[in-house]
Amino acid sequence: MDEFYKNRGVVITGGAGFIGSNLAHRLVLAGSHVTIIDAFIPGLGANSFNLEGIREKISLHESDVRDTRKMQELVKGKDFLFNLSGQVSHIDSMTDPVSDMEMNVRAQLSILEACRHSNPDIKIVFTGTRQVYGKPSYLPVDEDHPLRPPDINGINKLAGEQYHLLYNNVFGVRACSLRLTNTYGPRQLIRHARQGFIGWFIRQIVHGDEITIFGDGSQQRDFNYVADVVNALMLAAKEDRANGEVFNLGGEKSISLKDLVELMIRIHGMGSYRCIPFPDDKKKIDIGDYSGNYSKIDKMLGWNPQVKLVDGLEKTIDFYRKNFSSYVT
Repeated sequence: MDEFYKNRGVVITGGAGFIGSNLAHRLVLAGSHVTIIDAFIPGLGANSFNLEGIREKISLHESDVRDTRKMQELVKGKDFLFNLSGQVSHIDSMTDPVSDMEMNVRAQLSILEACRHSNPDIKIVFTGTRQVYGKPSYLPVDEDHPLRPPDINGINKLAGEQYHLLYNNVFGVRACSLRLTNTYGPRQLIRHARQGFIGWFIRQIVHGDEITIFGDGSQQRDFNYVADVVNALMLAAKEDRANGEVFNLGGEKSISLKDLVELMIRIHGMGSYRCIPFPDDKKKIDIGDYSGNYSKIDKMLGWNPQVKLVDGLEKTIDFYRKNFSSYVT
């Protein structure tokens, strides 16, 4: 697949963040001409250290995707746009819903309008979220599951996704969406706990802090190592059969949070944890158990997770042992 991307013009919005930077590293190795657009908004995950090793091989623009005129310039003549910009914190969305709407709805319209008017032939892959399903009625969750987002971030991410499908179906701007589950791996934000628990768990264990689990630890989740997510993004962009479609990603199997933490402690060689009651604000938006059914993307595009959880965690923990200061200061 990498040969397909040689000499292709690629834009990555949010490219200095976790998934975007891992994608950028892969595409640079594949020989793509990579343009990264990132506003470097504090607290949202962009980290210049994520681009170490490829900084001289990419075109980096510190710009807000809501600047449609600038976006029109940057997407012109490009083959693919991987749209990873946005705000992903569920808690932040509930305390500042207007900012979440700006970054997850208005920003998406700005990107889509730039493409429609400046480069309607570009292919866009949007990163959605399993949060749009809310508390599952059945497991594993497939794409036919009812959509009932439990928080403002889920509502706004769903709106952003629907705009991409509309622009595909009505304006002919090819687009699809991947609904991600819990992604983990190198270059993930670990400075605070507002963008997912696994990054925070990794910070706590590497730093030697006691890990705290909300509830009794029996909650089931599935996980994807970031390299598997990058594979899915590249497959979805390459294949026109993905146009106008929504795909779930998912892990090989789900695991309880208690078992996850115990596995991390075994890998690291030390650590401790305790279970504490759910804070009220987090309990109200917790979805309980979740695992995603990824059979649709497997059948249509040939994607399935390749990296086992234990292997991915070993690579991730080793990365932060070596680079901890670059992610916490």
